[in-house]
Amino acid sequence: MRVNRLTADLSEYPDLVVIYLGMRVRRPRGVLRLLGLGPKLYRSHKDRPEGLLLHEDIIWSLFPPHWGARQYWRDLDSLERWTRSDPHRQWWQQFLRDSGGPGSGTRRTSCAAVSTPCTTT
Repeated sequence: MRVNRLTADLSEYPDLVVIYLGMRVRRPRGVLRLLGLGPKLYRSHKDRPEGLLLHEDIIWSLFPPHWGARQYWRDLDSLERWTRSDPHRQWWQQFLRDSGGPGSGTRRTSCAAVSTPCTTT
């Protein structure tokens, strides 16, 4: 089988940040929580906040439901500025208050930010 290798030129984005976010449903009631977050998450990237280069939805698992997203940000400052702005700040604080306790039905997973320095060869 022939392999087709591609290399992305990221020299325009020396401070690129890639973030993975996810939520796994643990109980049937968690499906409602996941579905309730969907419209908010969709609006958050549809509005194309300053610095967001690309948003991709990811499905890691159908059973148990495990949904996520991968986002590419120009730099950490842009990502942090957006996370501290409304309405993202408001609904994220509400989600954190309501999502961690027993019986919530969901679990936040795979949250990581990686800064990728670019090198030129």
